[in-house]
Amino acid sequence: MRDKAISEVFEAAKSEGRNFLYEHEAKKLFGLYGMPVTKIHVAETEDEAVEAAESIGFPIVLKIVSPQILHKSDAGGVIVGVEDEKGIREGFNRIIDNAKKYKADAEITGVLVQEMAPNGTEIIVGSTSDPTFGPTLMFGLGGIFVEILKDVSFRVAPIDVVDAREMIKEIKAYKILEGARGMPPSDQETLADILVKTSKMLMECPEVKELDMNPILAYPDGARIVDGRIIM
Repeated sequence: MRDKAISEVFEAAKSEGRNFLYEHEAKKLFGLYGMPVTKIHVAETEDEAVEAAESIGFPIVLKIVSPQILHKSDAGGVIVGVEDEKGIREGFNRIIDNAKKYKADAEITGVLVQEMAPNGTEIIVGSTSDPTFGPTLMFGLGGIFVEILKDVSFRVAPIDVVDAREMIKEIKAYKILEGARGMPPSDQETLADILVKTSKMLMECPEVKELDMNPILAYPDGARIVDGRIIM
């Protein structure tokens, strides 16, 4: 039986008639399964955004939270690398203004104040629900590798750590994860752990129809889920 806190994440969305989780809700779900996510807080006011940023620590990423604006960048709803209180205040108001210009009737829930993770190797973990096989996991490098080369591996859930390691080694660009051409190696055990925990989450949460963790930034020691999307 899954934890009550996990059910509450989905119940909040259902009560509002949404078929998706906000990014902060998706990350809360990932965190409840022990996955490494960036620190986040949804601020409803400028002052709250400043307080959250100072608690999280600079630099900060700001993102619009609105049920009508899922593609935040298209709406001018993302600002990265905010370094101080002045930048938070200006950024908060600019994001709200951009959202209103993009969609005048958009309901604005707040602004997501998020820790800005250091650069790392971009990874994508995703899932779709196959009508025959059920939840199917995908792993690959993010960026151009997934968009252009479609360099990904698949497994039907549930998977164990052996399956996860195999998924990681199956992609064509695996040598990049090992640290080829001067790139830092990626912590493959942490990536495998994310895959196994995602599998567990999919088996326990039939509400999840699709999910994307993109990007996950991988480091020589650890990784961080920077962005996440769940369709119910």
